[in-house]
Amino acid sequence: MSTLNLTLHIWRQADRKAAGKLVTYKVKNVSTHASFLEMLDILNEQLIEKGEEPVAFDHDCREGICGMCSLMINGRAHGGQRATTVCQLHMRLFKDGDEIYIEPWRAYAFPVIKDLCVDRSALDKIVTAGGYISVNVGSAPDANDVLIPKEYADRAFEAAACIGCGACVAACPNGSAMLYTAAKLAHLHNLPQGQPERLHRTKAMVSAMDAAGFGNCSNHYECEAACPKDISREVMALVNRDYAKAAWVHRDRDDKGDGGG
Repeated sequence: MSTLNLTLHIWRQADRKAAGKLVTYKVKNVSTHASFLEMLDILNEQLIEKGEEPVAFDHDCREGICGMCSLMINGRAHGGQRATTVCQLHMRLFKDGDEIYIEPWRAYAFPVIKDLCVDRSALDKIVTAGGYISVNVGSAPDANDVLIPKEYADRAFEAAACIGCGACVAACPNGSAMLYTAAKLAHLHNLPQGQPERLHRTKAMVSAMDAAGFGNCSNHYECEAACPKDISREVMALVNRDYAKAAWVHRDRDDKGDGGG
């Protein structure tokens, strides 16, 4: 089993108000079979043995499911490996003697809490604004009772794969959450149950996205490249069309003087 000796440049920041900086650490004898987060565990063990404060970073399932891990590695969200979260990134992809720069997500809507941990609750505000079905669409039907074309079922499933990690926001030059928001909308809008509130949901969630401080989408598509679940930019086109319809319906109701909720 081969091992690596690495130089890590890690962002350290005591809290939201403190000034942060990159701090250099040496970590030795890291197995090439270890994951990136396990490598950080090894570093923290070494720091604790020296009486130093360990590096704070987000993690949970370590299986690419929960979306907790959130690191910029050498300037790339999740390390830049296609369809891979940080916890799925393995040290065999690095070489002995490498220098690695590790930073938190960089976005206005994601303030740093401590070191590599950021506050991603702004994403929750988007879902809270409309990422659910509130109308009565009946009880759970038997399997295959509601006929849904496979094309739409596949689209809904692919959009539902979003784990809410925020890599799309961190990778976007504008700090936009458009891919995240679009994935949450496309999940419901490709299913019959999502149709009654479709336009209202679109307008509410896009408005919440803007209010949370995310930037505007300018079609760089860095979000698509950084997404660990390979969610396509096509979901954003769907939302843009729905938002245009929602704005038109709202304006038409205003013109008729009936409020337009």
